Amino acid sequence: MDDGDDENDQPEGLTYAEAGVDIDESEAATAALLAATGEFTGDYAGLVDIGDRYLALATDGVGTKLLVAEAMDDYSTVGIDCIAMNANDLVATGVEPVAFVDYLAVETPDGRTAEQIGEGLAAGAERAGVALVGGETAVMPDVIRGLDVAGTCAGLAPKDGLFPGEAAAGDALVGVRSSGIHSNGLTLAREAVTRDHAYTDPFPPNPDRTIGEELLEPTRIYADLLGPLREHDARAAAHVTGGGWTNLGRMGTFWYEITDPFEPQPVFEFVRREGNVSDAEMHRTFNMGTGFVASLASEDAEAFAEDRADARIVGHVEEGDAVSIRDLTL
Repeated sequence: MDDGDDENDQPEGLTYAEAGVDIDESEAATAALLAATGEFTGDYAGLVDIGDRYLALATDGVGTKLLVAEAMDDYSTVGIDCIAMNANDLVATGVEPVAFVDYLAVETPDGRTAEQIGEGLAAGAERAGVALVGGETAVMPDVIRGLDVAGTCAGLAPKDGLFPGEAAAGDALVGVRSSGIHSNGLTLAREAVTRDHAYTDPFPPNPDRTIGEELLEPTRIYADLLGPLREHDARAAAHVTGGGWTNLGRMGTFWYEITDPFEPQPVFEFVRREGNVSDAEMHRTFNMGTGFVASLASEDAEAFAEDRADARIVGHVEEGDAVSIRDLTL
């Protein structure tokens, strides 16, 4: 991803932590919260044994992508992101998403904004195949500046339907294309692109779109992968979100050798260049073109990839403890 610019002419390189989000501190805080609240099952979702099935719950929000929506005065897609970030976590566990509740917290009620968010939630629910079963709107001017959108997705899985959750040395890794920057790392992306640009400026690789429109491209929903992944006996899966490619470590302690990843969409090179962000930091923060990865036995991986135009074998699993991609070791 080197564009040949003289490093001495570049502004100081950005990192996610310097932009305001320290992944290590965030994970430590999450671990402390879980330790205080009791038992938690699964890397992506909480599981409750309800007899012949598991009930799974995942909760997440849209994050600082909302600030781009505010700047663009366009909240029509953030509901898709909200459902995607939750539904995709369930899919990575081997759970079928079935229902969703949203939580909208606002400084001041605004009917037009709420309507746009609702339209996005409806579109996301259709893509994920879930029912919107309610929600809550809270008006909290002393707490909220602007608004925040979050939600919880419920899912069900038969006892034998969950992925085992652990990759195996010798497995092949199947990757599925992302739709772009999705809904994580926006704190870094926003800081990078607004150094010299406004969100309403044309996006240089595609001047028919603005920078803001490119950043607001909604997160892809991977609910359609669940059936085929079960059919081909997937051992484990990773939703490539916060933490970027280091998320593969959620499939177990192995060396994940990525030899043929999807090419990053132009938005990633734009962020890298405008923020002078290192390649390692980009891969530790963003999906870089691949939004979902699953670990399967080689023959199953080949069969899965042959059935999908948006999937391919991107690497394999070895003994070790790292992720290797594009001459980087994470």
